[in-house]
Amino acid sequence: MTVPLFDPTTSIEPLRDRIEAALRQVIANGQFILGPNVEAFESEFAAFVGAGDAIGVANGTEAITIALRALGVGPGDEVIVPSFSYYASAEAIPPTGAVPVFCDIDPATYVATAEQVKAVMTPRTKAVIAVHLFGNVAPVAEIEALGVPVVEDCAQAAGSVGPEGRPGALGAIASHSFYPSKNLGAFGDGGAITTSDKDLAERVRMLRFHGSRDRVTYDEVGFNSRLDEMQAAILRVILPQLPDWAARRATAGETYAELGLGDLVTLPEPTAGATPAWHLYVVASDSPDQLSEQLSASGIESRGYYRRPIHLQPAMAAWQPAVDSLPGTDEAARRHLALPISASITDQQIEQVVTATRAALA
Repeated sequence: MTVPLFDPTTSIEPLRDRIEAALRQVIANGQFILGPNVEAFESEFAAFVGAGDAIGVANGTEAITIALRALGVGPGDEVIVPSFSYYASAEAIPPTGAVPVFCDIDPATYVATAEQVKAVMTPRTKAVIAVHLFGNVAPVAEIEALGVPVVEDCAQAAGSVGPEGRPGALGAIASHSFYPSKNLGAFGDGGAITTSDKDLAERVRMLRFHGSRDRVTYDEVGFNSRLDEMQAAILRVILPQLPDWAARRATAGETYAELGLGDLVTLPEPTAGATPAWHLYVVASDSPDQLSEQLSASGIESRGYYRRPIHLQPAMAAWQPAVDSLPGTDEAARRHLALPISASITDQQIEQVVTATRAALA
């Protein structure tokens, strides 16, 4: 029996009738942009995260860019970002006029530490993007104590919990993605920005709608970046399920450990006090690609995500740091491998993965 890397459909299946009813209601209402479902979801999502405000936007990448703009990031500024992340974490910086400065990560947790951020800070540092990678919770308070505002990249961390609360309410402002494969996924692109700073929230709302507060006067060159009414209606049905889904992702990681996977590969290490809702369950191996091939032969899907870190991507050539300056990033890129995990993964499937891994490494 094949064990998929992702399984977004099994959890959604019991909700289909409610989702279809919600979509029919949107069509009947005839309001598709910034309607009642967007407003309601923004309120519900802010309450779930623990933030004062949530503002729906078109996708997670623009959420980062708009959040940076709301903080006043612009030409001449630097924004620190981990290189071991999805490309969008850094791609969102140049549209503000600022430049990315790449920091290292801890290969045990896959997130950046305050020490690693401090090592690349300069007087031009305007903000830090703290990525809650794979669902682990970055040490936002420690990073923010360095004296610069933190933009949380929460794209992979919906449902995770840290010692100080949920991702999205830990820093000055946060970005979220509702891409279909995420822990909280829509049926297309979608994103949000959360913050408890009323001034930042007002500025985000202005920037997402062409730089206008009243749709008459345009104070800035902004964005046409709005979460649409249909995706919001879908997300309103799904959001109440997120705590249970997140708990299953967390316990699935614990089950991997209990079944002895840690004797075969290096398991991801939650940051201090965190309960990650693992978006990806990423282990480390000295021969990850060979292991992946052998798992595939046993019907187990797996994948290496960031073999080439962001700072080595062609589009980032102008901002590459010194060679060998990101040893944790290099190690994680070389050794990581994502194994199956989802809100609907069974203990039997987890056991199948562990058994196949043990056989592959025998």
